[in-house]
Amino acid sequence: MQQRIMPIGPLMKEHRVIERLIRMMIAELQELSNTGKPDLDFIDKAVDFLSVYADRCHHGKEEDILFKGLDKKPISQEHRGIMERLIKDHVYGRKTVKALVDARQRYGQGDNSVVKEIIAHQKELIEFYPRHIEIEDKHFFLPCMKYFTQDEQDHMLQGFLAFDAGLIHEKYKSLVTP
Repeated sequence: MQQRIMPIGPLMKEHRVIERLIRMMIAELQELSNTGKPDLDFIDKAVDFLSVYADRCHHGKEEDILFKGLDKKPISQEHRGIMERLIKDHVYGRKTVKALVDARQRYGQGDNSVVKEIIAHQKELIEFYPRHIEIEDKHFFLPCMKYFTQDEQDHMLQGFLAFDAGLIHEKYKSLVTP
């Protein structure tokens, strides 16, 4: 008998990848506090990762597939409340990444007064993601699978794979489309 993969499996693996970036951000923040000079290349790479991988890819699957599926189900008030919080978390994450981008751009244009802002936004993200991931991993993902039949879970997993396949095309087509 073939073992089935639950759709939350890939989401939880993505969490481990996001956690690796957070550890890198912690190290970079320590370096920044020692030198007082932001590493613009690192910030650019971290922002790209958070915008594309963590938000568009990971949160995209959650919002566009998992949460939409749950919206069609009679889920408990507890799970509905957690889902609403997670959606608000995603908005907060996007807002914080955008604020980091804005501060990085001002620093790149010579405004050294924004170093404290850059540090603050990085700290916010470093504190935000582990809490957000813990809620999903320990309090939401597994209990929510009970609302779906095995066939619905299999369909959701296929939807995640199709979502990922389309994402890379979306990213790189946007780079060459005027």
